[in-house]
Amino acid sequence: MPGSANLNIMMKAARKAARSLLKDFREVENLQVSMKGAGDFVSKADLRSEEILKEALLEARPTYGWLAEESEEIAGKDPTRRWIVDPLDGTTNFLHGLPHWAISIALEHKGQIVAGVVYDPSKDEMFYAEKGEGAWLNDSQRLRVSGRTRMIEAIFATGLPFGGRADLPETLQDLARLLPATAGVRRFGAAALDLAYVAAGRYEGFWERSLNAWDLAAGMLIVKEAGGFAEPINPKGDILEDGEIVCANEPIFGQFAKVIRNG
Repeated sequence: MPGSANLNIMMKAARKAARSLLKDFREVENLQVSMKGAGDFVSKADLRSEEILKEALLEARPTYGWLAEESEEIAGKDPTRRWIVDPLDGTTNFLHGLPHWAISIALEHKGQIVAGVVYDPSKDEMFYAEKGEGAWLNDSQRLRVSGRTRMIEAIFATGLPFGGRADLPETLQDLARLLPATAGVRRFGAAALDLAYVAAGRYEGFWERSLNAWDLAAGMLIVKEAGGFAEPINPKGDILEDGEIVCANEPIFGQFAKVIRNG
């Protein structure tokens, strides 16, 4: 599916950064790693990926703003547009040699996400969407959320708190309410890919707290453009500002969201 000039810039940048990440992934045992916080690692690969993305995206659109995980926010000359980037979502998977991690790039315009790319280099899966244009996988596969209608047949994904994070009690309560009513819950360790998998119908839904805008921005749009519902866990909140999301296909969303929000 041909996209806009901006979408093509995003996809090209993602593939360029992926080449660097794949090279480092093959040498992951020798990769120098430093602690960024409890259970949250940052690697040279992560920083190198962000440098590549920053150079490619800001060279192509030098007036746009910049928000990313590993560098200072930049206010662009064009205050209405900014890139929101996660150069390596699933860093812990990456550092353990698990081939489940992604690059996430979103374009925000006047407070709305208008384009999103989530690229999984290990599997060469490029999930992408533009507002009003649908969601796609690789060159021509249209993405649609799952058609399942019963919670007991549904699989959901989430993130499990690690390293002393404060949201562990809430998550355990979520699981206690949700697990008996479903076909299972998965924890794969990359929120951007969890969202992309909801869009692809591989999961029926996803929820998580304590995320960042760069974890959510691209995947949130891809879910919506694939026909899914995505809302903040707090109905009065904002997904990107609060870092909380609950999303699912239309038939299951109401019941699923009710379970998560009743905590």
